[in-house]
Amino acid sequence: MQYRSASKTCTLPALLRSVPPRITTRERAGHLTLHALGRSLDAPDVTFLGRRQAHLSCRTRAELDVSGGSGGLAVRLDEHHHYAIEADADEVRVIARIGPLRSVVTRSDKAPGPVVLGLDITARTALDDARTGPDVVRFGTCQEDGTFTELAALEGRYLTTEVAGGFTGRVIGPYATDGRVDVDRFTYEPLTP
Repeated sequence: MQYRSASKTCTLPALLRSVPPRITTRERAGHLTLHALGRSLDAPDVTFLGRRQAHLSCRTRAELDVSGGSGGLAVRLDEHHHYAIEADADEVRVIARIGPLRSVVTRSDKAPGPVVLGLDITARTALDDARTGPDVVRFGTCQEDGTFTELAALEGRYLTTEVAGGFTGRVIGPYATDGRVDVDRFTYEPLTP
């Protein structure tokens, strides 16, 4: 395929190489760099890199440098159904988007420097009643010693295909909503409920 402009003709691969990548490992050694495009996870073109949630219970951590922008760690079904823990230079916030409703659930001050954001998904072993979801999603920050400080716990049922529709299932990963976010470490591990 060729692209023709007023001054020259080039192939599509050559044109794509000239566009700066939104996700790259070449800008900062040992880091994954995300450049924001969409302004929130609500946008279909948000810079988000996710992996499928493969276990009923799991733990995810991401160490982010948000000094050049804002971004976070999300569990996402689509642009209308997602939960996230997001940080910028000043604060950490937990955001819930369920259909047409979007809410900042909680906010917390952020210390200078990189931040480790975490989410734990814990499957329920017994259902209390018909309104109980399959799991609980907990969001928080982690200290250097591994201590998890929970900021919010949200019902997982709003991120299921039974409630939200679709067929793809959940995806978990880091994202950027403003400027540049550098990811130093991303971990996903299964948990035993």
